[in-house]
Amino acid sequence: MKKKFIIVGLLFTAFGLTKMTAQINFGDKAIGAVQKGVTGFTFSNADAAKLSKEAVAKLDAEHEIAGPTDGYAIRLNRVFGKHASGDGFTLNYKVYKLKEVNAFATADGSVRVYSGLMDIMDDNELIAVIGHEIGHVANNDSRDAIRAAYQKEALMDGAASQSATVATVTDSQLGKIGSAIIDSKYSRKQESEADLFAYNFMKKNGYDVNAEESAFRILAKMSEGSEASFIDQMMSSHPDSKKRADDAKKRAEKDGLYKPYVQQKIVNTAPVAKKTTTKKTTTTKKK
Repeated sequence: MKKKFIIVGLLFTAFGLTKMTAQINFGDKAIGAVQKGVTGFTFSNADAAKLSKEAVAKLDAEHEIAGPTDGYAIRLNRVFGKHASGDGFTLNYKVYKLKEVNAFATADGSVRVYSGLMDIMDDNELIAVIGHEIGHVANNDSRDAIRAAYQKEALMDGAASQSATVATVTDSQLGKIGSAIIDSKYSRKQESEADLFAYNFMKKNGYDVNAEESAFRILAKMSEGSEASFIDQMMSSHPDSKKRADDAKKRAEKDGLYKPYVQQKIVNTAPVAKKTTTKKTTTTKKK
């Protein structure tokens, strides 16, 4: 069976392979179209955070999560543990032990990274990718995405669609909303703004901004292989990886920071504890 790469979110714009039968486009037009069917509906940041937290909890229960002593979790905490809070939001990170290339963030600050992504990206490239995801949270794209997903489910439920506030969702609806989070497709403008957020985040925190270009080059190279037709289809309404890499390069050149990026060593294994040996001491009795 051919390996399928799911490239979502932060650098990648949502093209997940999930069990959901239809994708939700979270661009402005799609959100507006859905909102027309829910009269008087209000959806606050608190609503988005609560619903996102519930959906992510369900996703966490359905995926294998790297434990605290797992090499993937240790690496992610080392790379991004220091960035647990932002402007008005708190982040929490977990690794899904799956080979897909995937990462996403939600309105409650949950960031989930697939081990498949960590296998092909070094620390700086990961920072670029996760920085992009944080950008979607900071720019309220994640909030708008969860709102669109909820409203889609509300329209399918006559009672819920008549409510002016967020109603309790069923377990089945929560599962579909979780799938929509993984499958989310942002507009070109949202993606470009998240790319810029990632670049500025790296620049502000002293990271090598050229890793953003490198991460997109990796994705562009992947799209030239056996998955090319699949990726082209899923990226049809979004800027492609090559263009986004070119844009990242131009930003670095404009700031006088550009230099060809050389990928660092990737280590996803837990450090081996060194064995300690105790020396035997001998005492001689005085005659």
